[in-house]
Amino acid sequence: MAKTSPPVHRTALFASAVAMLALLTACGTENGTTTAPRPTEADRATHTAGATGSTPASRAVPSDTAGSASASARTDGRCQSSELRASVGRVDPGAGQRNFPVVLTNASDRTCTLYGYPGAAFVDASGRQLGPDPERAPASPEAVTLPPGGSAWAGLSFASPEISGARTATPATLLVTPPDERDSLRVRWTAGAVPVGGDESSVSVTVLEAGTGP
Repeated sequence: MAKTSPPVHRTALFASAVAMLALLTACGTENGTTTAPRPTEADRATHTAGATGSTPASRAVPSDTAGSASASARTDGRCQSSELRASVGRVDPGAGQRNFPVVLTNASDRTCTLYGYPGAAFVDASGRQLGPDPERAPASPEAVTLPPGGSAWAGLSFASPEISGARTATPATLLVTPPDERDSLRVRWTAGAVPVGGDESSVSVTVLEAGTGP
């Protein structure tokens, strides 16, 4: 029998080992037992964040954002309804007109600002509005700064019903809403009938200015 030289023998053994390794790998794949590469710490952190929907700590939104926004709204300088007291001054009759100063007074202990037109509405004892909302008299508003106890006024005017012949009603209350506010201030109305319908029934209001009236 021919003898195999040492180099040839080693080559045959190497080829046999390679074939055996390939066979074992194939069997492992078919059985589903092939071991996947071990995930790194970064891979695990990314997977956890994506699965839970949480924000990575490096991108977390500061927890006091909402609080800061609320504080800003409270300190923007605007007079709020809860800080004001409303009143109606004495009538100033004109040529067929009835004019009233509607006064807003700062009842708080801080300085605040009013800008623009107040809202106004006549209502009866049940709270039902009488007539349409007042029209705004054309003007260029200016900011009015009110220290504690300071006042601003706007003119509320309408044609005298006795002269205009408009349909009238007698309100129980005048609702006054400061600019940019939603809550109204209630003022007892004691000045008699106001126009609520028909010709010459419109009511107008002017911009706010410093003081308590003309």
